[in-house]
Amino acid sequence: MNRVCSIFSQLLQLFPRLEFESSVRKHKAERHARGFSSWGQFVAMLFCQLGHAQSLREICGGLAASEGKLKHLGLPGAPARSTLAYANEHRPWQLYETVFQQLLEKCQSVVANRPGKRKLRFKNKLLSLDATVIALCVSVFDWAQFRRTKGAVKLHLLLDHEGHLPSYAVLTEGKQHEVRVARELRFAPGTVVVMDRGYTDYEWFAELTQAGVYFVTRLKDNADYEVVEEREIPQRKGVQRDQVIFFYKLAQAQVECFFRRVEYYDEEQDQVLVFLTNHMTLAAATIAAVYKERWGIELFFKALKQNLRVKTFVGTSENALQTQIWTALIAILLIKYLQLRSRFGWSLSNLVALLRQQLFVYRDLWQWIDSPFQPPPLLAPALQQLPLGLG
Repeated sequence: MNRVCSIFSQLLQLFPRLEFESSVRKHKAERHARGFSSWGQFVAMLFCQLGHAQSLREICGGLAASEGKLKHLGLPGAPARSTLAYANEHRPWQLYETVFQQLLEKCQSVVANRPGKRKLRFKNKLLSLDATVIALCVSVFDWAQFRRTKGAVKLHLLLDHEGHLPSYAVLTEGKQHEVRVARELRFAPGTVVVMDRGYTDYEWFAELTQAGVYFVTRLKDNADYEVVEEREIPQRKGVQRDQVIFFYKLAQAQVECFFRRVEYYDEEQDQVLVFLTNHMTLAAATIAAVYKERWGIELFFKALKQNLRVKTFVGTSENALQTQIWTALIAILLIKYLQLRSRFGWSLSNLVALLRQQLFVYRDLWQWIDSPFQPPPLLAPALQQLPLGLG
């Protein structure tokens, strides 16, 4: 008979302990620890995300209620609320950023080995760049002042459309402008970065062009530019103009850089959209299709906020909040990994909901994600022998 541990335990096996302990030593996360390990903190905070626990009491109580199953998780027992709260406040959140990067490499290797048909014809790597504001109560999170009566932090994210994986994330104060974070990023030549108008910075666009990095965005209505070439419009529905332009601001700074302005009529929204790009060879209709792909990062933010614990927090310090958000990103990356490995057509929300119910069920994880509604192999013969009406 094949014996398996709980599904939660099998999920934790995706984080090798030796690799985790190496990261703990790197960040000196247990420099003043007494008894409660960083692994115990990680298990508790991952349980907070996957089990949808609302508070420290629910995290510690939920683990305590499964006391007999904690050995499989590598825990001697459930932590006390004060112990977990102290760890979240004082242990470096950078540890979980490292764990996130390690899991991301596993996901990227699965995507690289998976045969798939590209949605767009070009072979360039496509990335979406965006940020979302996470509202906080300013009287509780007094370090996160956003407006006079509101607090907030801002999550900046880079989404890789090959697998729809979050490849970069950083959390800043709510007042931080998106462009300041974007300027710190480095992209491989040939990459196509799609973003909204909040990232408009002509000097940065010129720097991307010089580095061989392409971008697609919306052009602001008040942009000050001059048309230098009217391109031939293809006989395709939607494209109304295709122009080569330069910006007066760059010309005044002695920067010679030309861009493309594409006007496209969107039938769904019944409006004309104006795109800006530095890619001179892609078809104008493809430019519009590339920008439409940016919707993927909006859906990612929506899934993150709806399915994981990133709107209410179990700690009020900056370190505790960073720890909780990074464990949320680890959790959603874990869900993405299961989706990539599964042969069943899971939606992210359904997988999160059913996984929450199955965390401490003793069942083979990989069989379950492939056939979630089939009984375990050992139960199937027994169910067939039940009297009619009971099976």
